[in-house]
Amino acid sequence: MPLLEGADSQALRQAAALLAAGELVAFPTETVYGLGARADDDAAVAKIFAAKGRPSDHPLIVHVSEASEAPAFTSAADMPLARRLMDAFWPGPLTLILPRREGMAAAAAGGQDSIGLRCPAHPVAHALLQAAARLGVHGVAAPSANRFGRISPTTAAHVQGEFGDALAVLDGGACAVGIESAIVDLTRGAPVLLRPGVLTPAQIEAACGEPLRAPDAQAPRASGTLEAHYAPRAPLRLLDAEALRQALAGAPEPGMALGLYSRSVAAPAGVLHRRMPEDARAAAFELFAVLRDLDALGVAQIWVEQPPPAPEWDGVRDRLRRAAAAA
Repeated sequence: MPLLEGADSQALRQAAALLAAGELVAFPTETVYGLGARADDDAAVAKIFAAKGRPSDHPLIVHVSEASEAPAFTSAADMPLARRLMDAFWPGPLTLILPRREGMAAAAAGGQDSIGLRCPAHPVAHALLQAAARLGVHGVAAPSANRFGRISPTTAAHVQGEFGDALAVLDGGACAVGIESAIVDLTRGAPVLLRPGVLTPAQIEAACGEPLRAPDAQAPRASGTLEAHYAPRAPLRLLDAEALRQALAGAPEPGMALGLYSRSVAAPAGVLHRRMPEDARAAAFELFAVLRDLDALGVAQIWVEQPPPAPEWDGVRDRLRRAAAAA
């Protein structure tokens, strides 16, 4: 199937009809492209797990067009803490883990009694979710539109490269954020940050009115929190600047198959090199696209300089750490 133009109302209606019929549709959000199915249909959701090769107990995030649709999936949509965070960041790159309404979206939740909900900010995602809601689809389960554990897609071409032409893909251009949403668990009486994103802990805490806690063994399973994830085909090594300089000093002769993604380290002759932006949001925007580019060039290794320790870099650092763990 050719790409569907996200700005075309007929294409949006076609994509919404596919979702209503229990089929898969890939669509853009401001974070990454998602692989969507109607969340209230366990058979449709099972197609996501099959297409991605994703374990069925690894939960998905349910996307809604507005906060008023959250009560279809949770009885806690009006809890004060959830309401403060929705008001502050929805639509936007924040997922909330809330108690799941009994009998709803069990497959999307990976069998857990909690559910991840998000309202995306991308205009194409919003238009698709609204069109689907008019057909009785009030939430779309959608993990990133890539094979399980691999680099998330930030363009429609990335999605087609993963799944081919059989999948319906709405093209909404390059994703503005570039890494997945932050995830905050609200099921245990205090907010717990399960996955960082471009929103800093300080921003989330300001909206919460209380500190974020770190996850522990009791935390629910959440999307994108496996120790090894977001991995390119080439093994990725994450090194601080000095370790990177030393590793490059002992590297093979020019022509070696190595991709380098660094903020401050010069690349020797013959080494493929990309400069990491100094700004954390700019680095998040291009991170997955750079890793995909290096993979496409056939490098045998990817060496990446450790991002700065500042909180605004937490999301980028988290994705790189998990990508390196898969090596």
